[in-house]
Amino acid sequence: MPVTAIILAAGEGTRMKSRHPKVMHQLLDHPLAWWSVRAARQAGAQRIVLVVGSGAEELREYFSDDADIEFVEQAERLGTGHAVRVACEQAGPFSGPVLLMYGDTPLMRAETISSLVKEAKAHHNACTVLTMSPVDPTGYGRILSEDGQVKAIIEHKDCTPEQRVALTECNSGLYCFCGRRLSENIGRLRNDNAQSEYYITDMVGVFVGLGEPVSALRCEDDQEPLGVNSRIQLAQASKIMQRRINQSLMDSGVSMLDPDQVWVGPEVRVGQDSELLPQTFLWGKTEVGADCVIGPNSRLRNARVGNSCVVDETVIEESAIDDRVKCGPRAYLRGGAHFMEGAKAGTHVEIKGSEVGEGSKVPHLSYIGDARLGKGVNIGGGSITCNYDGKHKSHTEIGDHVFIGSDTMMVAPVTIGDGALVGASSCITSDVPAGALSLERSRQTTIEGWADRYWEELGKED
Repeated sequence: MPVTAIILAAGEGTRMKSRHPKVMHQLLDHPLAWWSVRAARQAGAQRIVLVVGSGAEELREYFSDDADIEFVEQAERLGTGHAVRVACEQAGPFSGPVLLMYGDTPLMRAETISSLVKEAKAHHNACTVLTMSPVDPTGYGRILSEDGQVKAIIEHKDCTPEQRVALTECNSGLYCFCGRRLSENIGRLRNDNAQSEYYITDMVGVFVGLGEPVSALRCEDDQEPLGVNSRIQLAQASKIMQRRINQSLMDSGVSMLDPDQVWVGPEVRVGQDSELLPQTFLWGKTEVGADCVIGPNSRLRNARVGNSCVVDETVIEESAIDDRVKCGPRAYLRGGAHFMEGAKAGTHVEIKGSEVGEGSKVPHLSYIGDARLGKGVNIGGGSITCNYDGKHKSHTEIGDHVFIGSDTMMVAPVTIGDGALVGASSCITSDVPAGALSLERSRQTTIEGWADRYWEELGKED
């Protein structure tokens, strides 16, 4: 039967001190809720029910393109058991395994979740609890077991002094239920407690009272179930995930001078023998080839980098560079820029929505926007394609082996033919034929002695 994941994401997260819902705060380059959804999918969940409440519209908008996500709104937040009951009422009844997860536990591994589902299926359990044994169990509900079966979850405040010492196995908060038995019995939960809330932990007692099997599976890594309730905990979880990802990359053949100063998102791919230097950020679906040096001080988002590239103090967003391309220091590629093999973007260069041909160079202090450069082009320092007239964007076409002198303005739309040469400090407003020299300058005027007289008069005024 298909696996369903119910992910609770309705809480306000008041300790975050934010106008955004807690689960939409970013861990690395994705919201907390995204990590839980991803783990559920990787664990084999074909159906995902996201229980939303506070900030519901922000979550709906973020996941609007995800066809496998169903939204259930918990208008009143009356506890975790109430959230599950709302999910059963609005999206159920369920059959098959039902995972109960949380939108603020981004460190859960898909492998752990899969193991929980396998355990539940193997024993036909009504409920299987993922447990852990933290060094400090203070605050966690304790698992009371007998002959391998869970008999109760005792909240920390309700434990006797002896139980607090003897019971070291704790509830992680993650469960796998039998969907049918959950749907049939969720209404048995009661809210006769100090908070008048319905707790999903009480389902263990419900099933034990009905004679249904409940067992536990211990999580080997106590960090996995950690929840994020504050910005301090968010930073702590981010550091754990950073190290987890970086260790995986280094194991696969990627070098890092200082892994604590490299941040890589979960969807990024980096090839063997590439080096990530300090203060490097790789986000989105960035792909880096083999034998590259990225950084220091570089940020790439949804970038494609070929093999044997150097990206030095450079920002690349939604753009691509092919093999043996050099960027920086302090270059900025954006808006679908594409550098072909052996090309170069130098110091203080911005490239937007342009194609730069093989072996072409934009070495320094230039802006190239909405243009296509052929092979072997050289752009002199301080040159600009003037692509925007305040209302419309226009295109500049530069052929193969063109030399553009320094401080040249190319006012689009304009075409410069193959092999042309444009003199320095020109303002090109008309097409330049192939093989031609184009030069546009005003005549230089020199007035002998003018400066001497000026300074003399200025001195008299003082």
